[in-house]
Amino acid sequence: MRTAHTQNPSPLGMGIGWAPLMAPPHPGFAGTPTMWPLWPLAALLALSQALPFEQKAFWDFTLDDGLPMLNDEEASGAETTSGIPDLDSLPPTYSAMCPFGCHCHLRVVQCSDLGLKAVPKEISPDTTLLDLQNNDISELRKDDFKGLQHLYALVLVNNKISKIHEKAFSPLRKLQKLYISKNHLVEIPPNLPSSLVELRIHDNRIRKVPKGVFSGLRNMNCIEMGGNPLENSGFEPGAFDGLKLNYLRISEAKLTGIPKDLPETLNELHLDHNKIQAIELEDLLRYSKLYRLGLGHNQIRMIENGSLSFLPTLRELHLDNNKLSRVPAGLPDLKLLQVVYLHTNNITKVGVNDFCPVGFGVKRAYYNGISLFNNPVPYWEVQPATFRCVTDRLAIQFGNYKK
Repeated sequence: MRTAHTQNPSPLGMGIGWAPLMAPPHPGFAGTPTMWPLWPLAALLALSQALPFEQKAFWDFTLDDGLPMLNDEEASGAETTSGIPDLDSLPPTYSAMCPFGCHCHLRVVQCSDLGLKAVPKEISPDTTLLDLQNNDISELRKDDFKGLQHLYALVLVNNKISKIHEKAFSPLRKLQKLYISKNHLVEIPPNLPSSLVELRIHDNRIRKVPKGVFSGLRNMNCIEMGGNPLENSGFEPGAFDGLKLNYLRISEAKLTGIPKDLPETLNELHLDHNKIQAIELEDLLRYSKLYRLGLGHNQIRMIENGSLSFLPTLRELHLDNNKLSRVPAGLPDLKLLQVVYLHTNNITKVGVNDFCPVGFGVKRAYYNGISLFNNPVPYWEVQPATFRCVTDRLAIQFGNYKK
């Protein structure tokens, strides 16, 4: 075992190896608004077969915790859709059509950081990627996207959008990625395209998710809706009916408990930075397909015995920055669990069987990382056998507790 230092260690990779461990970085849109070169935009169009929540290159709007997402073999649930458009099958480029001040290249139209008040006109009908982020657009009107039937990705991040016409997205029959975070929306936009795979609508003013708002979105497998003032009561019963999501994030909201009516297909659920105080016995009953569960930065004091037994495929568990006084019961029974964040809690004792099962041949995957730093644990008293199912002693992080 090794005493951790106070420097910011890098985040942990899942199921690959162990890097120095820390709490995941605060989700946020990285960088200042600048005009990006066109080559990263064009590079996006070359990507294929990536899960919608595994962002590549310039498309890093995930606001994730810095950890690599599940790969294609690990993920399950939603079927693969058409992926990146087949550019060879599209009509010839309308090279002469490009909105004033924008950059247009390879069916990519970049109009970011121009102070635009509205969606520009004269957008080529063969456009597949339209970047309108960092402008002053306040409304999406009925005909703003008329004729853009080949559009694959629409970026509206960091505008002032508060109103969306009910038919604004009707022409976008092939749209798969809609990034409309950091706006002034008070509700989920109506009539989203049925082709949509990924919706990022975090950092708005949404308080309610009504039943039927996601109706018909059979291809959707990723929703990022953190940073909205959502309470548990804001989710109407059946709000997620019909969705087969792999990934859902409702971080930085006002949740006081784990929502019980989320899609049962989820592989990743992130509820960090809320006000959750306890995990009761049946809170996780519905989510047996979870690979990764993020509950860091809450106020969790108690995890009821047996509540983790409903997660047989869990590989990564984030419970850092809570108020736990003990290691949660049931960890030895999670045969695939590889990573546990427990740092910055009130844990005072670590038992010899808190992490590893008794006997041999029970655990199918050894731990790659266990973080216990910033807890009042006298780590010199912890028995070495406590970590008998850990791949390497460097995977254990202790120390740095300050009263």
